[in-house]
Amino acid sequence: MQTPTESSPHTSFQDWLDRIARPIEFASRDNCAHLRAVTNLSSFISSQVLAALGQDVYPKAIEARLISLRDLFIDFHPMLPFDEQRRRLQAAAVLIKALRAVNQQKLIRLNDSPTQASYHSEVTGVGRSDLWNLPVQFVKGVGPKRTNVLQRLHITTVEDALWTIPWRYEDRSVMTPIGNLVPGMMASICGMIGTCEAKRTRNRRLSVMEVGIEDQSGRMQVVFFNQPYLEEILTVGTRVMMSGRVLSGRQGWMVPRMDVAQYEIIGEDIESTLHVGRIVPIYHETKGWTSRQMRVLVKNLLEDQGIELLDHLPTPLRARQRLIPMHEALHDVHFPKTGTDLQLLERGKTAAHRRLAFEELLLLQLALATRHRSVHEEPKELRFNPRTPLLQQLSCLLPFRLTTAQDRVVREIFRDMISSRPMNRLVQGDVGSGKTAVALHALVLACGSGYQAALMAPTEILAEQHYQNLSGTLQALGLHTILVRGGEKSSVKKTQVERLASGDIQVAIGTHALIQQGVRFKNLGLVVVDEQHKFGVLQRKTLIDKGYKPDVLVLTATPIPRTLAMTVYGDLDVSMIDVLPPGRKPVRTFLFNDTQRRRATQIVRDELRAARQAYVVYPLVEESEKTDLQDAIQGVEQLRNGEFAEFSVGLLHGRMKAAEKEAVMADFKAGTIQVLVATTVIEVGVDVPNATVILIEHAERFGLAQLHQLRGRVGRGNHQSYCLLMTQNLTRGRTRLGRRSMESEESVSTARERLEALVRSNDGFVIAEDDLRIRGPGEFFGLRQWGMPEFRVANLVRDGDLLQQARQEAFLLMKSDPGLKEPAHQGLRDAMLRKWEEKLELGSIS
Repeated sequence: MQTPTESSPHTSFQDWLDRIARPIEFASRDNCAHLRAVTNLSSFISSQVLAALGQDVYPKAIEARLISLRDLFIDFHPMLPFDEQRRRLQAAAVLIKALRAVNQQKLIRLNDSPTQASYHSEVTGVGRSDLWNLPVQFVKGVGPKRTNVLQRLHITTVEDALWTIPWRYEDRSVMTPIGNLVPGMMASICGMIGTCEAKRTRNRRLSVMEVGIEDQSGRMQVVFFNQPYLEEILTVGTRVMMSGRVLSGRQGWMVPRMDVAQYEIIGEDIESTLHVGRIVPIYHETKGWTSRQMRVLVKNLLEDQGIELLDHLPTPLRARQRLIPMHEALHDVHFPKTGTDLQLLERGKTAAHRRLAFEELLLLQLALATRHRSVHEEPKELRFNPRTPLLQQLSCLLPFRLTTAQDRVVREIFRDMISSRPMNRLVQGDVGSGKTAVALHALVLACGSGYQAALMAPTEILAEQHYQNLSGTLQALGLHTILVRGGEKSSVKKTQVERLASGDIQVAIGTHALIQQGVRFKNLGLVVVDEQHKFGVLQRKTLIDKGYKPDVLVLTATPIPRTLAMTVYGDLDVSMIDVLPPGRKPVRTFLFNDTQRRRATQIVRDELRAARQAYVVYPLVEESEKTDLQDAIQGVEQLRNGEFAEFSVGLLHGRMKAAEKEAVMADFKAGTIQVLVATTVIEVGVDVPNATVILIEHAERFGLAQLHQLRGRVGRGNHQSYCLLMTQNLTRGRTRLGRRSMESEESVSTARERLEALVRSNDGFVIAEDDLRIRGPGEFFGLRQWGMPEFRVANLVRDGDLLQQARQEAFLLMKSDPGLKEPAHQGLRDAMLRKWEEKLELGSIS
């Protein structure tokens, strides 16, 4: 049956009213003589009204009467006393008359309008685009105190509130007769209060109110504790709807009880039924703010503002992607229509969820496309010389030949560098694939063309290692290279700064402080950033602000799933090194629990006796950093006095001074230290080919990608290498996890699934996809560290295909209207800049 919005709104509402009025008017004729001839009146009226409310947002005067109409019929059945049935039919006739009158007034105003605007445009005003700028504080029922509470949920504006979608739903639309209630079931009932008795316990500390509720099929008891004010609300004769879990009563099954989660008073004068009698949204809560309050707030906003939210998406795009209008999506995501598939709602797969997720993803992809375009349109003053003799000298110096994959990526980098547009390229390669050798070629091309180059690493340890690995080759080519460290003496720093400013130094290696702490380059031509995720999204604007416009090369050994690459690195061109150097053997990985510790340590001892070296890694988690550090320090003592007493054992952790770390690493590289006990500071890039075994304690506390990185510390030579994962409590209870792994407790089966994925595969990209699938985007490898965008609706695991479609649409739009200057795209451009201008450094673009 057609509901009001299925044709022209102002005419179809009148038609719809006529349809539901016919059976009511027929049943009322001749003093209700035909009442028995009309069957299913209750379900017909209730479902029609609910469907109408679910499909559109009405002015309060209309919605209040529609809900009152539904309340009259929600439990209307032949068992009701005849006088009560007649009273309700008469009340319904009054409501229908009033609805016709209100609708007629709107029609007259519309017909007088020169633009013939739609029904809802006239009622509420369409196209308001400043809801992002309307403070929620001034919304009815909020105020200053509640504003502070809502800020904890990241709600400060009207737009924030409308985009804070439910995290789950409960179907409370089906009313169960009280006589059919069974202990243990979740149910919704509709009945009348027959008894209400308030009591106090002997010590007067506890107030108890017992309420008896009945319908034609039976009665039940509800008990409320410490809510004495309900005595004035739940009075005898009041009709109510309640939802909750059914319990056995004092008289067993005869009179059940209900643990009430929500209740609603029913009456012709009640404006809205939000909390029962429908599919009910459940929101994240915080102290001082409940789902019930959120439902009321959102309902009011949808009535007052929802229809005014500007639909940024161009009509052709919406048609191509089959996306519903914005106001409909917001209404359906908060207050789903009756009959909506609950599983689709829970999984975020409804048309409403898809519409909202698509807009979020499109705005990000437009921002990335804008940034990509702006970088490529920057005037490039650099002129690199691909024929510099230093490149030929470099090939003679290297003791190995590049793999086909390395050679391909070097050619892609050189093509970018000699082109007329700036390079902004990401090189992705698994652990040990030879990214540093590729970067070395870029450094030599830059310096051989008369420019300076900077190589930035995430930690001082990795910066020192890059310096040790590259400085010999660079110096042999006549390129002066320095290591810039935070802990240097002021005299050393001063000399370094002067030599960089004069151009005497060609290559500077250090952390990202290289482009921050008073360091000036004479003519910086290339910046290589290693392990980008440790910095967050690279702020190219920082370089520009300092007067540099270098080519940028980003390296990462962190395998990135396709969907994340389109978000974290969506503005970069991507190269893949997908072949390992010859002679590398896959690392063999084993999973042990605490009872199998002797077997694990035996493998380590066997390697040490064969003149190899080993790592023992302890997790280090911010919330429990002191305890974890103690674990590592105690671990060293236990190993020195126990299993590895015959070997030299050293300790490396992040709290040590730079000189101490450097000394320990030098001793380990030289073989003086045979077993290095470390916290996760060795996670990235440390290169000791003689180390063939790594034992990882509490492996269940690490993320999969992080474990894969740690495993990459071994297997860097020609000997067979091993990764031993030690776990605790994977066979019982729940496992303790830290923030680097999961911010909440995780089921044992999930922890085991992650670790078994590592045992199965050595392919970092397969592992990364597994990690993303198992743990979800919110926790994947500490995404907040990556500068990973956070979404209110979109989910990168669930919406991978949608992300791809949004990316295609974004690049199509940018191709047809590069600056998004057309009037049809202005709202989209403004929304994109509001959301991403600051985060993605789009200042120069806007």
